[in-house]
Amino acid sequence: MSTGGPPLFVVCKNCGSEVSPYITECPYCGTRLRKRAPKLDRHGQIAGRTGRRQLAPSLPRLRRGEIPGIRHEAHPYATAALVLLGVVGTLLWRANLFATLDLAVLGPSRAQWWRALTAPFIYDNTGYAVAALLVIAIFGWLMERRHGPVVVLALVLGGGAGGVALAGQLGAGLYMGGNGAALALLVAWAVPDLRLRMRRREYEGDLLGTGVLAAVVTLMPLAAPSASWVAAGVGIAVGLLLGYLLTRIHH
Repeated sequence: MSTGGPPLFVVCKNCGSEVSPYITECPYCGTRLRKRAPKLDRHGQIAGRTGRRQLAPSLPRLRRGEIPGIRHEAHPYATAALVLLGVVGTLLWRANLFATLDLAVLGPSRAQWWRALTAPFIYDNTGYAVAALLVIAIFGWLMERRHGPVVVLALVLGGGAGGVALAGQLGAGLYMGGNGAALALLVAWAVPDLRLRMRRREYEGDLLGTGVLAAVVTLMPLAAPSASWVAAGVGIAVGLLLGYLLTRIHH
């Protein structure tokens, strides 16, 4: 038995999947495995490795419809549903179908608490809708791939519904839209890379582009009065808190 060959697989530290030793990024959760692919010598072996005993990989049983060697990847259904609700809500508001339903938050309304659940999916400004839904689509998809739909829904409820609810309690304006939900998803996704940057270590994400999107959504109340500064602050706080807890759990 030869002991000098390349390893059959490596284990992703984030999701625990067994993946090829020649890739730089986990195909299942997107976690960065190494800075660059290992160099191979002329015999097709990893250069610089000493002989080690290779263990036979232990693969899980295949799911229905799964191809051997290819893991069944979950689709971001929760994120798609959230974006669809935002699009439908915007169209219905534009058609004046919500004029009598009052699904937005208008000042303190303890007797109609459900408004906080519907308001994040209604937009009275097209630019506001495009910016918020774009961020929700991008970072909701990334978070759902990394942690699943439950985390995405928790961030949307905490940052979106919690944000407009607190805005209504503190002000007398008309508040709607998902700026809080968008910022909660964005910040929670960026927390691991921010921690690595603070430690002067290499990180995978594009923090510059993420910062630009965060600034656009945060400053949206300047262009759309229905987008609350309070909701934006709640979204950032929820994203930081849950993002930090997730990094502690998974590392």
